Amino acid sequence: MPAACSFRTRFWSRLAAASALLAACALQAPAQAQASSAGPVRIGVVGPFTGASADFGVPMLNGIKLAVDEINAVGGYLGRPLELVVKDDGASPEQGRKASQELLAEKVVATLGFCNTGVALKAIDLFQGSGSPLIIPCATGTALTSTYPAAESYIFRVQARDALQAPFMVDDILKRGWDKVALFADKTGYGEGGYNDVVAALAAKNLKPVHVARFDLGVKDLSAELAAARAAGANVVYSYTVGPENAVIANGRKALGWKVPQVGAWPLSFPFFLDGAKDAAEGALMVQTFIAEPSNERRAAFLSSYTRKYHGKVAVPMAAANAYDATYLLMYAFLGVRDGNLTGRAIKESLEGRMKTYYGVVSTYDKPFSPQDKDAITRNMLVIGQVKNGAITFAYPEDAKRNLIVQRKQ
Repeated sequence: MPAACSFRTRFWSRLAAASALLAACALQAPAQAQASSAGPVRIGVVGPFTGASADFGVPMLNGIKLAVDEINAVGGYLGRPLELVVKDDGASPEQGRKASQELLAEKVVATLGFCNTGVALKAIDLFQGSGSPLIIPCATGTALTSTYPAAESYIFRVQARDALQAPFMVDDILKRGWDKVALFADKTGYGEGGYNDVVAALAAKNLKPVHVARFDLGVKDLSAELAAARAAGANVVYSYTVGPENAVIANGRKALGWKVPQVGAWPLSFPFFLDGAKDAAEGALMVQTFIAEPSNERRAAFLSSYTRKYHGKVAVPMAAANAYDATYLLMYAFLGVRDGNLTGRAIKESLEGRMKTYYGVVSTYDKPFSPQDKDAITRNMLVIGQVKNGAITFAYPEDAKRNLIVQRKQ
């Protein structure tokens, strides 16, 4: 049997076992047995599926759909199929808020979504106020899971928040001897939060940026700011933006003949950067939770299934993998609701401690959330990725070896 088929067979065996467990529970509890005739379980999905952020919004949606198809193939939740209610936020805060209102009006039991921090910040009060769980697979703004007191919060995340990513990258650049940082951040909620987290991470090392550039989305030329950063003696450019502006920075450095490294958060792994900067992107470093290399059984099975279903490689692997895991975590939370009544409060409490361990793609999720902690990703799950020949791979051979073992939360 080919390796990919073997991986897939074992993966489906795990799903079948979970389905058998559900069937056994249904026989034991009349309320659960009745749930199978209650119609589909409706789950909201919101993200940028058109527009400037669709490069990672679409992989997020695809990861969710892949997980739902697998879950439904083995019976869904107590015989009820999962049904996605999808809303496009177009990376617009106003559109995202409207889409969220529509999802809540349509009585979804929970929602998966948001890629853009600024869009999410505009809408999370709706989910919190309605007592409707939201699991964020992509947006990294630190404030998203710290806006509300943890014990009361309905906002969960399966992604590395910027307060993790920034110090992780700062530690790496200092290890490499790059201590004169030029910080380029856009003026969105994402850029603002990232700017603050990088400044805080540098301050913890008794450092400040030697140059700071703030810019609007859509900027086409940052050569003057790059020249000022070079004059200030910067030996590394730390960029915090989510779209083509990362490529504007890289191409501007190349045009100036300024050969300093560019580093940043996970958007440096996006097509807008890789395709927009081409050879100017080579060597860039970024924080990753998932690199698309079949380093173990789970990741090989996921990548094989994704490429087969969507007829090509994953444009933004982190977005797809984190969303896939987030969907399964929500399903596992459903399994923890013993009476089959999927209220917001019941799902929240299950996410916070009643779930069985889920052996995911990004992590092994053993108690990923608690009443005190709404972020599933911890520092030990992070690696440094690097652009090599237009693709993302591990910056360090030891990380590639460590990636053979799926990490657990610490």
